[in-house]
Amino acid sequence: MSAVISTGARPSQTALRLLPGVLVIACLLLLFRDTVAEMLSAYERSETFAHAYLVPPISLWLIWRQRFALAHLPLRPQPWILFGIAAACFLWLVGELAVVNAATQFALVSLIILTVPAIYGFAVTRVLLFPLLFLYFSVPIGLFLVPLMMEHTADFTVMALQVSGIPVYREGLQFVIPSGNWSVVEACSGVRYLIASFMVGTLFAYLNYASWKRRLLFVAVSIAVPVVANWLRAYMIVMLGHLSGNRLAVGVDHLIYGWVFFGLVIGVMFMIGAKWSQPNDPPDAASSAAAAWGSSGVSSPFGPLWASAAATVALLVGVHGVLWALERPRTDPLLALKLPAQLGNDWVQGPQTITDWVPAFGGARSTDSRVYVAQPTGTAESQTVGIWSGHYREQGRLNKLVTSSNSLSRVEESQWSQVTSGTQRITVAGQELAFRKTLMRGPGAPGSPSAQRLLVWHTYWLGGDTYTASDVRAKLLLALHRLSGRTDDSAVLIFYAPAGNTAKGLEEAEGALRRLVGVHLGTVTAPLKALEAGGSSR
Repeated sequence: MSAVISTGARPSQTALRLLPGVLVIACLLLLFRDTVAEMLSAYERSETFAHAYLVPPISLWLIWRQRFALAHLPLRPQPWILFGIAAACFLWLVGELAVVNAATQFALVSLIILTVPAIYGFAVTRVLLFPLLFLYFSVPIGLFLVPLMMEHTADFTVMALQVSGIPVYREGLQFVIPSGNWSVVEACSGVRYLIASFMVGTLFAYLNYASWKRRLLFVAVSIAVPVVANWLRAYMIVMLGHLSGNRLAVGVDHLIYGWVFFGLVIGVMFMIGAKWSQPNDPPDAASSAAAAWGSSGVSSPFGPLWASAAATVALLVGVHGVLWALERPRTDPLLALKLPAQLGNDWVQGPQTITDWVPAFGGARSTDSRVYVAQPTGTAESQTVGIWSGHYREQGRLNKLVTSSNSLSRVEESQWSQVTSGTQRITVAGQELAFRKTLMRGPGAPGSPSAQRLLVWHTYWLGGDTYTASDVRAKLLLALHRLSGRTDDSAVLIFYAPAGNTAKGLEEAEGALRRLVGVHLGTVTAPLKALEAGGSSR
């Protein structure tokens, strides 16, 4: 059965046919208002997503352009799309339980999109497909690309400087040239350029090309160009600073030159792309084609529209009921985490601190740190290892274990930087565990013998005897625990040892970490297990 919006229909009758979908989307935004608020908060916190404010208005404008085509379309609800809506609701639920904002926000936009075919049918969806899919650009995702793009930017910049005949010494994301020290920070990654170019390039391709081949080609170009442009921008800024004796391209004008260069490159890209533009079907021309999309010309009662809308709302309300049932706060008092004063008979508590470095992990319910010294064995010298741990419970946006803002160091806020990183595997109590291994460098120029260095191993504890070094696996396990009725008690365990400035010092640091972690990991996590069980960590 179908309902047809015809040009001869009274305005009140047309509005009545559209009302079910409008009310469902309004109800959806009300029920998921916390997810919407988190999206808006992400836009405010990061300039990388400033473009997202424009996405809903652009999408509404694109829908308005198709108003004449929509006036001729049959409305045929597709009840089987409710299975897709249920899947999106489940994704949102998992995202809420694991505190994965990208999942909840992606699910929210998916629900808005799926509402259209569920209530109005495929004819309407076909005409509005691009405006609906364009809404995905409102999801603030992409920060996971920052470390990778920073690394590639540093690689290109160093290579280009060497080709230019300038000697370079590099440690991680920092490097030294004869005129001074430089570092690749988050703003240099180019992610904001990439995301903005991708969004605008996609819109440009849709409006200017009729061929899918040309559209996809231009979108691919809009992705590649900002990446290469950002590499050239970084090299250009370093060269300007080097050739001007560090009078140009430093401080605020560093960023200004970057945006000016990026704007010129993107402008040229659009000018070239416009030369191959194709006449696209205007909304009026599209209306006749849309009318032929399965239109029977027979109006039907509004019952199927309202029935599909009611079923959709029931799913939206139902998933919130499930979340409410699973979110039962713990009533036992939360005690502070206390690491053991001694690990076996071979590791005793040492000096209060061995470094001024502090991991940049925020939001923990409680934290503790200790330094342990191993007693000499045979000819081996005394070894020192520090441990820092943060315990998380009832995690939310401001207090979650795995998030892009939690790291070993933040370049903009600390003089510590990551030189190298990798994976370290070690067998503990018959179980092979993976740790992230990072060499940290403290204050001092790259290559400086006075710069303090630490070898750091860290992993996530997810209750019981479960450990993982993977962010993704940690999130999935947390969601699984919550779905099964368990708590979300978890922690980050960070072990570090002085690495000196030589290969021998690095080798000794790794030996110390192996000696402590391989034997005493269970002792270190015992206080966490006590907190999970509701007891004291003392």
